[in-house]
Amino acid sequence: MPDKPQMRVAELFAGVGGFRLGLERSGWKVIWSNQWEPSTKAQHASDCYVDHFGSDGHVCDDIAKVVRDPSAQIPDFELLVGGFPCQDYSVAKPLSQAAGIEGKKGVLWWSIYDLLDLKRPPFVLLENVDRLLKSPASQRGRDFAIILSCLAQLGYCAEWRVVNAADYGFPQRRRRVFLFAHRLDYCGFQWRPLDRMYESGVMARALRVSAAGLKPRLLAEKERIPEHDIPLSPNPYDVSERFGIGNKVSPFKNAGVMIEGRVWTEQVTPVFTGRKHLLAEVVARTELVPEQYFVSPERLATWAYLKGAKSEPRVDKKTGHEYNYAEGGMAFPDPLNRPARTILTGEGGTSASRFKHIIEDPGTGRLRRLVPEELEELNGFPRGWTASGMSDGRRAFMMGNALVVGVVERIGRAIMEEAIPCLEERAKHDGQQAGTDTRA
Repeated sequence: MPDKPQMRVAELFAGVGGFRLGLERSGWKVIWSNQWEPSTKAQHASDCYVDHFGSDGHVCDDIAKVVRDPSAQIPDFELLVGGFPCQDYSVAKPLSQAAGIEGKKGVLWWSIYDLLDLKRPPFVLLENVDRLLKSPASQRGRDFAIILSCLAQLGYCAEWRVVNAADYGFPQRRRRVFLFAHRLDYCGFQWRPLDRMYESGVMARALRVSAAGLKPRLLAEKERIPEHDIPLSPNPYDVSERFGIGNKVSPFKNAGVMIEGRVWTEQVTPVFTGRKHLLAEVVARTELVPEQYFVSPERLATWAYLKGAKSEPRVDKKTGHEYNYAEGGMAFPDPLNRPARTILTGEGGTSASRFKHIIEDPGTGRLRRLVPEELEELNGFPRGWTASGMSDGRRAFMMGNALVVGVVERIGRAIMEEAIPCLEERAKHDGQQAGTDTRA
């Protein structure tokens, strides 16, 4: 009888631990993590992570160095996760001229690639801003195509979904793309792309979408896999050079599946029948608001101007060219009877900003910013999570970089449901193979 499979996780770009919170709530065990911020001496995110989870298995160093260091002793794991920063993913050299794949600036996707190549975990879950599906402007969709091509090259099939957390009841309109990959040589199952996107996939089971009117297509798919929507070169360098040239829009829609370099993609509609949580509920749990969070009367006009609609002449400081600048108005103050807007990294600080939340305080009627504890709760963290010695501005920055913990928890449960039978089948197969080898 094979041992019960281990559900071990390695976490990259760990931040203050949102991925870990969600995954451990869904039954996974994080055994190794990395968090390092190259632009600052103080490592506030890593310190916060260690405060909550301890230092065992945690590395605060440049991941590009860690992955290439033979002495790093990264343990084996079943699931690699990470919310990696969105950067330039283009490839500098063709594979024939490079030892592996080299990024222009050693950007972070290639560290993920290196770790996948090194450890070959059966499952992968990555998170990024949905802009990843569209970038860069000169080659729409190229960056995401490179990632899919790399995964195919390493022997993974993949599925993705753009998720707005508010569509599934969470109190923040935070839109992110989640990419799940599964090694093709585990389980030996066959993914059917439409069924995977709408019914049987990790994302479809974790975060339901409408399959209304889809039955004839699903039935037809049982007989024959439909023609793919996008072909990918198996060479990421070719993708970086050619993919998306001339595209005005990205070919990647908000859901999709990649199998052996073939891509199917659909625009899906979320389905949720539970209770939707609102900004008002989060604000109502705040008992004390420090005075510095309230907007002073003399600053109200500045806030109103920045939040309001504009159409005005401006002059480019470099060229002297005069142009008309226009932008639409934003709600001022932010409505409490809706989910909050996306928390951005610039949410902290007292200066007026178009993008910071301003609410009418229920207790006083005065306008104010959101306090760090409210930002934490909007992302699904316990209140006070980032109160680990950093400033309130840095606490807000951390929440702007974080993800919605509850979304990860739901995806983690769906991965667990898929992973356990796959790992058990693999262990049984390996055990039988070992017995055959011994008898031979």
